[in-house]
Amino acid sequence: MRDPYTILGVSKGASAAEIKAAYRKLAKKLHPDANKHDAKAASRFSELNAAYEIVGDDDKRKAFDRGEIDAEGKPRFRGFEGAQPGGGFGQGGAGPGGSHFESFSFGDDGFQRRGGAGGAGGFEDLLRGMFGGRASPGGGARGHTNQFESEDFGGQSGAQAGGQDLLAALTITLPEAAKGVTTRMYLPTGKEVEVKIPAGIASGQQIRLKGQGYGSPSGRAGDAIIAITVGPHPVFKAEGDDLRIELPITLYEAVLGGKVRVPTLDGAVELAIPPDTNAGRTFRLKGKGLRIKGGVKGQAGDLFATVRVVLPEKADDELKALAEKLRDDTPYDPRKDMG
Repeated sequence: MRDPYTILGVSKGASAAEIKAAYRKLAKKLHPDANKHDAKAASRFSELNAAYEIVGDDDKRKAFDRGEIDAEGKPRFRGFEGAQPGGGFGQGGAGPGGSHFESFSFGDDGFQRRGGAGGAGGFEDLLRGMFGGRASPGGGARGHTNQFESEDFGGQSGAQAGGQDLLAALTITLPEAAKGVTTRMYLPTGKEVEVKIPAGIASGQQIRLKGQGYGSPSGRAGDAIIAITVGPHPVFKAEGDDLRIELPITLYEAVLGGKVRVPTLDGAVELAIPPDTNAGRTFRLKGKGLRIKGGVKGQAGDLFATVRVVLPEKADDELKALAEKLRDDTPYDPRKDMG
């Protein structure tokens, strides 16, 4: 993948607010729903999400800037023991008994292959660890497991069938994760496959495509294991099966109360704001979160809307006079308990 700063169009010294603003602007411009006739829109949007996942997270950004992870968020490997001249690892590189692996990125031209070969013993497990592990229980919210089989290709693993499994990564949007989607992607082998994403999938979960892995002398191929990443959303922030949103309200709505429209993944709903609502107050919309596959049966998460009071872009003389009257006639100190 290209440099995430370049994708977002910001400098390496950009503030978190500048990065967030750049992402929101590009997300609206590049979203597939706004580019229905552009075949490459989905790949550009996925690349944007992957870039923001790196530099939009303070810890990941620091790790990337220090060179500890690459543009895909994967650890950079240095100094493996047993490295052989010519770039191989262990005995005989990818010969008999060796472990094949592929490095790849998702860009304007789909998944790009940067192949390699690794020796036996531990490296495949290390790669799998980068994608959240295989069938690790408790890997997400409310006890969902990390791996399940595709409805189209479910079945026994490639190790039992004779071929080797391959690992691939796929980034999808939050609405796609919530409602499910059928998409196409390129595997490290260069083969294009159709992947059915079930509704309620979460980051770190995996889909197994039977028989889509590496081949074997017997003709039986292993499986393709697709590690799912749910990209960041410009409005919602996912926390397990819950969603959080920052809800802007006017000064008069905060003081007088009123009904405001709150976006959800299923469409906007009305929320009653009571009078004298302070900024930072959080309202819970039950059942308006995510219904994660493998989570608590039949139970959806909640949407938490945190109020942010927004003043007019420019205060007129009447508003200023009202504020001065409040200051002079009814003063109060909201910081009195801070010491």
